[in-house]
Amino acid sequence: MIPANDGHVNRRQFLRLAALSAVGTAMGCAVNPVSGKRQLMLVSESEEIQVDRQRSPFQLSSDYGPLQDSTLNTYIDRTGKAIARNTHRPGMPYSFRGVNAVYMNAYAFPGGSIAVTRGMLIEMQNEAELAAVLGHEIGHVNARHTAQLMSKGMLSQILVSGASVLAATQGFGDLTAQLGTLGAGALLASYSRDNEREADALGMAYMVRTGYSPRGMVGLLEILIRKSRQGGNAVELLFATHPMSDERYRTALDEANTRYAASLNLPLYRQRFMDNTASLRAQKGAIKTLQLADAEMSRRNYRGASTLFRQALKKAPDDYAGLLLMAKCQLNQKKPSIALPYAHLAKQVYPSEAHAYFVSGYAELQLKRYDAAYTDFSRNEQLLPGNPNTVFLKGYALEGMNRRKEAARAYSRYLQTVKEGKLAGYAYRRLMQWGYLKP
Repeated sequence: MIPANDGHVNRRQFLRLAALSAVGTAMGCAVNPVSGKRQLMLVSESEEIQVDRQRSPFQLSSDYGPLQDSTLNTYIDRTGKAIARNTHRPGMPYSFRGVNAVYMNAYAFPGGSIAVTRGMLIEMQNEAELAAVLGHEIGHVNARHTAQLMSKGMLSQILVSGASVLAATQGFGDLTAQLGTLGAGALLASYSRDNEREADALGMAYMVRTGYSPRGMVGLLEILIRKSRQGGNAVELLFATHPMSDERYRTALDEANTRYAASLNLPLYRQRFMDNTASLRAQKGAIKTLQLADAEMSRRNYRGASTLFRQALKKAPDDYAGLLLMAKCQLNQKKPSIALPYAHLAKQVYPSEAHAYFVSGYAELQLKRYDAAYTDFSRNEQLLPGNPNTVFLKGYALEGMNRRKEAARAYSRYLQTVKEGKLAGYAYRRLMQWGYLKP
């Protein structure tokens, strides 16, 4: 800092400032892999990958986990990786999958973890449209859009750690709404219109380079334009994280007919897409009903939502997301005994996915069955470590079992991560009352 006395800097201060400036320049500038230009960047590639590994599992679980249809997920992953080889950053550890969420969206974490929801997949008609979605998300990774947002957040000191996002400083009673997982999209980047334009352009270039007709991108944006005009709960997050406009569609159409005119007759691979998505498309009626039910639940019309969830589960009795949405709907009505069988069935349907264990554990807590709740929360933490809410609720269950010493240990562990909010206040008061902390 320049001294306030006369504004002059002596030799020692000058050398110190020069050194700090050099460090700041080294840490703060990087060459964008797409544009080739230097830009402000406080996040390294290794940090992008680390953030991805820390956060993407929570978002995937919030979206009810990867599709259990391994054939379809292999197809999506194979399609994405073929495109990724033709991009500016082919060495990133890309992975692609469909997820069980019924709202419409696709998203990318900065290290290359990319997902497409069932709600989006059932709207597509060919593999080129799938390639357009995946290419667009790869575009965000290649242009380092999330890393740019993180860098800006660091500068303004608003970057929130994953643990803080997970804790959300909610009151204990309010956990019912999100049940300790993330709200849909809580860890996703919200891109600017310029980010979306760049990702569209990159996505079209990548898919054409991989052998797909640019008509796939035009078809995808036609779907998005139609959905944006229809509105509805199922697309709210999509357009919050990926702003849509007629201009994006017109630009893609113009690019397809000019720059990529020679590639218009490249294949769409409609039949291959239909063959690989046959089992998913058979669920379309149930997924559409789940979308309607989820919309009613967001309006707190729980009775109407319950009716629609029952209709959906008649069509698809083993639908993991449907079972958990129904369980949450009942918990929101303070009906844990009705919620519990749905959560238990979800655990049977998808035993390796963490979400159901949290919902089941929460229902067990409401019924004061603390042993069962603790078992569920322990399994949840084993499958998806790192959620401080799970640690708190394990402590709460242990307290209900009169295992005070173990409960105190859990509350202490929770407070190592979360310092504020009602849950932190509760944990702190208990440790004070039990003599583990002094005022």
